[in-house]
Amino acid sequence: MPQQFPAEARLNAERRQWLHWAGAAVLAALALAAPASGRAQEADAVARGRYLATAANCVGCHTEPNGAEYAGGRALKTPFGTFYGPNITPHPEQGIGSWSDEDFLRALKRGLSPEGHPYYPAFPYTSFAGITDADALAIKAFLFSLPPSDRPSRAHDLSFPYSIRLALWPWRWLYFDPEPPPVAADASAETARGAYLVESLGHCGECHTPRNWLGARNEDRKLAGNVDGPEGDKAPNITPDPDTGLGSWSREDVIRVLETGLLPDFDAVGGAMGEVVRATSKLTAEDRAAIAAYLATVPGVPNPDAPATQPEF
Repeated sequence: MPQQFPAEARLNAERRQWLHWAGAAVLAALALAAPASGRAQEADAVARGRYLATAANCVGCHTEPNGAEYAGGRALKTPFGTFYGPNITPHPEQGIGSWSDEDFLRALKRGLSPEGHPYYPAFPYTSFAGITDADALAIKAFLFSLPPSDRPSRAHDLSFPYSIRLALWPWRWLYFDPEPPPVAADASAETARGAYLVESLGHCGECHTPRNWLGARNEDRKLAGNVDGPEGDKAPNITPDPDTGLGSWSREDVIRVLETGLLPDFDAVGGAMGEVVRATSKLTAEDRAAIAAYLATVPGVPNPDAPATQPEF
């Protein structure tokens, strides 16, 4: 081994000590940065989930008038009976606070409770099946950031035979497709985004598509309007049909309704659509434009019973 002079040995010792302290400083900085980075990512997920939950208008069905947000109790009257939105705050017993990520994905996208029981399709999992897992878990992150409410969820009040929950299994076999709706191969990025907002996240077809006597949507008349909409309201025809739909509306007309609730004749929407506009008004201008772009591409279907320009919807 080469002999080291005292000055050289002292220099090497100082170098090793400097490297030791530098390494320790780097590790300490990383240790401090990791929690901060994790908190930033969590905050980003919550903010993104809040936006997605707004796009889905979750608050509309899961919040009773003048009640705590997402604590449930909202009555939804339908031809099949009255459904009550459940508590989806993070309360461990009365809400969904004990749900895992898998539980949440199964409920939102498959319509099954953590115990494996089927949900009624008044909970629009038939549309939510097309939501990406990443978006679904962002919504969960937002819901779990809310104050927990101990309000018990109320049982549905349904007429016979719809009150027989076991009948939901054959219903699912007949009508539930867990695959997301296909997007046209030649669709632009804007139109594809609009399809996602309309068909899946915004679940527009749940109100704007007529249903059969078993409560399944008539996909041959998709978005053509529904005379038996929630709360007895008429959901308008939002296909591009020129006589009873949006065929005479401009792109700007559609965007204006989504942003302000004002119809082309300067009347205002009301009823359930008024609640929807409170959600769509909070979307980005790009997302409202994407919805308008997609609606212009769906097949026009005539429906004189649900005119698009009727304000009482």
